[in-house]
Amino acid sequence: MDDFMKGIGVLLGLILLTGCASSVPPNRLDSYLFPDTKTVPEDLTKLYQQPLKAGLVLVSDTSDPDAAPSLPAEAVVRLGEKLKQEISQAFPVTITEVISAEQIRPQPNGDWAQFAELGKIHKLDHLVLVVLSSTEQEYPMTLFFGWVTHAQPGYRRDNWSLLECAVLDLKNHHMVMRAEARGWATLDRPSAPGINQWYPVIYLRPQDPERRIWPPTYEGAPNTLRVVSFDQAAKRLTLNLQHSWLDLLQADAAMHRASS
Repeated sequence: MDDFMKGIGVLLGLILLTGCASSVPPNRLDSYLFPDTKTVPEDLTKLYQQPLKAGLVLVSDTSDPDAAPSLPAEAVVRLGEKLKQEISQAFPVTITEVISAEQIRPQPNGDWAQFAELGKIHKLDHLVLVVLSSTEQEYPMTLFFGWVTHAQPGYRRDNWSLLECAVLDLKNHHMVMRAEARGWATLDRPSAPGINQWYPVIYLRPQDPERRIWPPTYEGAPNTLRVVSFDQAAKRLTLNLQHSWLDLLQADAAMHRASS
């Protein structure tokens, strides 16, 4: 009976954790852009019938008190190149360059001035803004080796990542569309390094718990965890952007039918 109740408790905990994960980390995009109430113009199809030319701006946000450290600079560069290709496949946009976001900061009133200045410098009427944020939780865990014949104390670290994307029309001063995607990965590591055959190891939870990813070093395992988690979010972002673009076209078509 005790084992049964413990099993129920674990199951309920996993359900609650999965539910909370949908809001972890908290959204950060509105800290940079006040949600603009201006509607998309009626000639949307005509206005965007050719692929947009846009710059990609990646912002690593660690301002939340529970935020995990940002990705290393080289990992941000790789993620930017990945998103440059995949976003261009999601809807009609040509990413001409990945723009440095060092000067981009949260704005108390959602002021667009910093993005307008970027567009002016790079001679672009559109920007694709992607805000990166993540949250981590680490707790003690008993790790098993050699087909569970040996055990050693260790730690489990969960990382929840979030990519928030907004397509900005700087000329007409409105947000064309927005989408977000989340990722989740887990790192198991022993209290002491040196057990390379089994640990540290990263799992894709809950979507692919059997797949194992071994970080190249014990010390760099947390960074590898974040890279893997954001990679999962990036894969979902492409699909979510496609859905947002189709919803936009459908709304525009419905508006034209209603006015005809």
